[in-house]
Amino acid sequence: MDLSFSRFEADATVVALPPDLAVLMVGIAARQAASPTALVQGGLPTVTVQRAWFAPAHGAFNLAVAEMLAAPPTREPEK
Repeated sequence: MDLSFSRFEADATVVALPPDLAVLMVGIAARQAASPTALVQGGLPTVTVQRAWFAPAHGAFNLAVAEMLAAPPTREPEK
């Protein structure tokens, strides 16, 4: 399954990047990865997300509203 964006030109051929550009991009990525900022951020502790906030066990974002909507309708007293 191809999920990429379709091209505007139906008959356009894919062109490979020149090797010099590829070497330049790899060099930039390597320098960024070795930067002091990247090294400090790499040593930071990971942040754990409490999954219960985004996927509660009961399956509803607002349990009170979900229970109200699922409850059988109540009859109003006749006058």
